[in-house]
Amino acid sequence: MLTIQEKLETVYQHYNRRKYVDPDPLLFLYDYPEVRDREIAGIVAACLAYGRVEMIMKTVGRVLEKMGHSPFRLLNNTRDGKIDTLFTGFKYRFATDVHLSNLLKGIKGVILEFGSLENCFLAGAGRSDETVLKGLGQLYRGLNQQGLTGHLLADPSKTSACKRIHLFLRWMVRRDAVDPGGWDSVSPCQLIIPLDTHMYKIGTMLGFTRRKSPDKMCALEITAGFRALLSADPVKYDFSLTRFGIRRNLDMDELKEFFNSGKLPGQISGQMTGDES
Repeated sequence: MLTIQEKLETVYQHYNRRKYVDPDPLLFLYDYPEVRDREIAGIVAACLAYGRVEMIMKTVGRVLEKMGHSPFRLLNNTRDGKIDTLFTGFKYRFATDVHLSNLLKGIKGVILEFGSLENCFLAGAGRSDETVLKGLGQLYRGLNQQGLTGHLLADPSKTSACKRIHLFLRWMVRRDAVDPGGWDSVSPCQLIIPLDTHMYKIGTMLGFTRRKSPDKMCALEITAGFRALLSADPVKYDFSLTRFGIRRNLDMDELKEFFNSGKLPGQISGQMTGDES
């Protein structure tokens, strides 16, 4: 009988692959080999990662296209008024051109003061911190100085699980076949699960939480459950597990059966016999 961690590793080995990324806004980060460009593309993609995935991909693609091949250079060399003009008329669900341009000007301000988003984060963080919350608070304050980013940025000091910003940190801190990394001064052991409805169901299924709502405390409890199994990298399994429920051919009920009985879902067992590369 497989242990929970062996089951998690089985899912990870077979689904933590680039071919399962599309459609996911993480896909955009692969276009930026320079870390200072990647972190800007990443924060933009993460902040807009809500709603239907098709619309997310279209919207993020449109914004990043306007920013050119080097978002860092664009923001570093562009006056605030020009940034406003560049994105005049932008609208995506609850986000307006005011929200987007103020997010971008916040990024620009952080770059001018700290040199990068990573350095801003590190200014509020410590290697002895159990989680990324202190550094994240510093980054949030830097990006939202004018208080005009709307709901594009969630305040980590409040009760929100801040799923999108934790997703951004996973992309930038971890490095494997899926997550491109780049923030080498931040330890993966400090990361918090990007808690969405899929991971909430999985965390409840695994017995990591009994909370009735997917809030910050729930995210911390689920992270603690994973940390007990893998203290150095508690967010390692996030991408592979959340393919179930997101991708149409991967059913959450099959995953539940796998963890309850050890019976391998068809997709996993097929891959284990070499049916997929």
